[in-house]
Amino acid sequence: MTTSKKGQPASAADLAAGIAYNSNKPAEHGEAARTPPEGVHVAAGAPAATAGTASETQSSAKVGSGAPPLGVNPNDGNLDRVRSDAGGQRLTTNQGVPVGDNQNSLKAHLRGPTLMEDFILREKITHFDHERIPERIVHARGSAAHGYFEAYQDLGGITRAAPFAQAGKRTPVFVRFSTVAGERGSSDTARDVRGFAVKFYTDEGNWDLVGNNMPVFFIQDAMKFPDLVHSVKPEPHHGMPQAASAHDTFWDFTSLMPESMHMLMWTMSDRAIPRSYRMMQGFGVHTYRLVNADGASVFCKFHWQPVAGTHSLVWEESNKIMGADPDFHRRDLWEAIEAGAYPQWELGLQVFTEEEAEAFPFDVLDATKLVPEELVPVQLVGRMTLNRNPDNFFAETEQVAFCTAHVVPGIDFSNDPLLQGRIHSYVDTQISRLGGPNFHELPINAPVCPVHNNQRDGMHRQTVNRGRVSYEPNSLGGGCPFQAGAAGFTSLREQAVTEDKVRGKPELFADHYSQARLFWISQSPAEQAHIVGGFRFELSKVQVPAIRERMLSMLANVDATLAHGVASGLGIPVPPPQPLATALPLPQYAPSPALSLLARPGGQGVKTRQVAILIAPGVDGDGVEAIRAALLADGAVPHLLAGTLNPVRTAGGAMLAVEKTLENAPPVLFDAVAVPDGADAAEQLSRDALALDFVRQQYRHCKPLLAVGAGTALLGKAGIPPLLPDGSPDPSLIGTDPSDLADALAAFKTALAGHRAFQRETDPPLV
Repeated sequence: MTTSKKGQPASAADLAAGIAYNSNKPAEHGEAARTPPEGVHVAAGAPAATAGTASETQSSAKVGSGAPPLGVNPNDGNLDRVRSDAGGQRLTTNQGVPVGDNQNSLKAHLRGPTLMEDFILREKITHFDHERIPERIVHARGSAAHGYFEAYQDLGGITRAAPFAQAGKRTPVFVRFSTVAGERGSSDTARDVRGFAVKFYTDEGNWDLVGNNMPVFFIQDAMKFPDLVHSVKPEPHHGMPQAASAHDTFWDFTSLMPESMHMLMWTMSDRAIPRSYRMMQGFGVHTYRLVNADGASVFCKFHWQPVAGTHSLVWEESNKIMGADPDFHRRDLWEAIEAGAYPQWELGLQVFTEEEAEAFPFDVLDATKLVPEELVPVQLVGRMTLNRNPDNFFAETEQVAFCTAHVVPGIDFSNDPLLQGRIHSYVDTQISRLGGPNFHELPINAPVCPVHNNQRDGMHRQTVNRGRVSYEPNSLGGGCPFQAGAAGFTSLREQAVTEDKVRGKPELFADHYSQARLFWISQSPAEQAHIVGGFRFELSKVQVPAIRERMLSMLANVDATLAHGVASGLGIPVPPPQPLATALPLPQYAPSPALSLLARPGGQGVKTRQVAILIAPGVDGDGVEAIRAALLADGAVPHLLAGTLNPVRTAGGAMLAVEKTLENAPPVLFDAVAVPDGADAAEQLSRDALALDFVRQQYRHCKPLLAVGAGTALLGKAGIPPLLPDGSPDPSLIGTDPSDLADALAAFKTALAGHRAFQRETDPPLV
C-alpha cells in the first residue's frame, strides 16, 4: 500500500483498500435507523488519489494552476466572485473578441445587404432575443434587497437552527417583496396580498422563509391552489383584468369556498394596500416545527414586525398611484436604502407545544387560521436590516429562487396540507422558470457554506467536479462526500398514526367564520369602513348578480353590520346566511388589538416620509427654509413643488430651485404637504387648479397639512374644513402664524409620524 508522508492513502487503490466494507449498513435498519451515523470515509494523502485525470497537474490560463484546491467548491461564497465591472475595458463579444465597430452591421457595400457572416451582429441580436425568462406564475412583480439578520439571544433550548445559535450572530439575507396576482409589468399598489420571502444564507445551508404580509391564506389544501390562481388571474377569454381580483371568476370561486372568508377580510382591508414594503408585517403563514439538538420539537409561527410601524394607503390614493408611479413601492425601498435609512423588522416567534395546540379551538394545521397573540404571545428573537440594494435586478431579484423546501437543521415542517404542497411546487416552478435543476448554482441562490454532493450534469451546469466518483457509498473517493449523520438534517420523529388513506380535512377545518369575525371586531371603525368599501368596490365589478348574492350570504355569517354595509352599496338586500359546514359550536373570540394596523405606529418618527412644500413667486423664503430644515433634521424628505421647473423668486429676492412640478408629482406621492407664508405666492397657488386639487387630495386621504400665514388662504379656497366632521379640532390640520412656526412644525411632525387622520373620512367624501 502506497502512503503519503502522513501515512494516508496516496492512490485510488489505496483509498479503496482503506474501506474494507460498509460498516454503517446495520444502522439503516430498525430502531438504529433513527440515529444515522456519520458516513464511512478516509482522507486522501495526495491529490492524485481522487483525481479524475492524471493530467490535472498541467496548468494554463484556463484550466488553472495545476494544483486544484481540495475539499472546496468555488461556486459557494459571496457575490464578489461573479461581480463584473467594465471600467477602463474594451468592448468584446461573449467570446472575448474585441469589437471594432459597435455602430454598424457588416454589409456587402454601403447600400448593400447585411452579410450572414457578421457574427458580432448575430451574437448581439440573438442574445437580445433571449434576454427574458418566463416570469413567476404568482409573485411575478417584485423588488428585493440584501441585508442581515441578527439574533437577540441563543435559542438552543428550542431549535438548533444556525441563525439562532448565539446572541449577536449575524446571518446574511436576501429579501424579496412582491404582489401576487399581477404580471411582471403590473403596478405596485394594486389591492393584493404581498409576498415577503427571506433567504437566510446560514452556515448550515440556505433557509427560505417564504411568507406573505398576511398570516392566513385563501385555501386549506394545496389541491386548490391552481384553482385559486386561475380564478384571480385575468379571465382567459379576453385576458382582463390585470392585477385585480374585482371580476367574476375570482368571486365566483371564493363565494363557493367559504374557507376563504377569513383571508378575504384581510385582502379587503388596508393590509392589501400598504404604504410601503418597509411598513408592512410579514408572516410565515403556516405552522412550522422548531427542533433542538436533542430532537425535541415545538410548533412555531413566524412574524416579521416592521420597526417603521404598519401604515397603509387609502383606496382612491392607491388607484391614483398606479397611474402616477407604477413603481411606487420599488422606488420607496430603493431610495430608502440609498439614503441610508435602512428598513428593519424584528422577528417574532409564537412557540407552543403539540399538547397546547390540541387544546386550541382551531387546528394549527389550517392555513386559514391564525394563533391570536392573546393565546400565544409573540416573542421577539432578532432583527433584520436591509442595507444594500442589488447590483443587477435580473441577476439577483429576478433569478432568486425561494422554495419552502429549503430548510436547515432545527427547522422542520408540520403536516399543514397547504405547506406540504408548496414544498413540491416551489422547487418545481424554479426548474421551469430558470431552465433546469441547476438553479441553485446561480450566484444569488448559491449558499455561503460548503456544497458537496453527487448531483451531476443538467442544463447550465457550472461546477466542474473532480474525480470519477459520483455516488455514495464509495471507496474510490475515500467515501467522500459522506453523510453527516446526526450533525446533518434529520426529519422530526413523529408518532405513527394507523388510519386508512383518505382525501378529506379534519373537523376543525370546517369552521370558516369565527376568525373572520375575530378580524372584523378587532378593527378600528375607520378600518371597518374600509373593509366595507373594499367589498363594495370589488363586488360592484362583478357582473353576475347570483355571485354577489352568494358572497353576501357568506358575509352574513361574519357580521350583520358588515353584510348590510356592503349590501346597501350594491342596492340589494342581505340574503339568508349560507349554511355552515359544521354542526359544532363556533368559538367566540374577544377582540385582538394586534390585528389592527393602528396598533403599530412605529418608532422611527418622520424618517423617510415624503413632504411636498408648495411654492410660487413671492413665497416667504425664510419660512421655506425653516420648514425644510426642520424636516431634514428628523430624517423626512422635503420636496419643493411649483407650477413649473423655473426657479422661484422669494419675497426677499432669493431664488429657490424647484425639484418637482404640480404636473409631474401628484399629491398621492407625498405623505404630507406644507404651504409656506407669502401673500403673492398664496394668491397664485389659489388660482392654480392643480394646487387646489393637491391640498384637497391630501386632506381627503387623511394626511397632515401645514399652512403658514397667508398660505392658509389656499386651504380656504380649496374648501378644506377647519374642523373634523364631528366639530372637533383636526390634529393633522395645522394652521399657524409665522411667529409660531416652531410649535406648528412640532405638531406637524407628530401628525406625520403617526397614523392618518381617519376621523376626517365621510362616505361619500365631503372634500
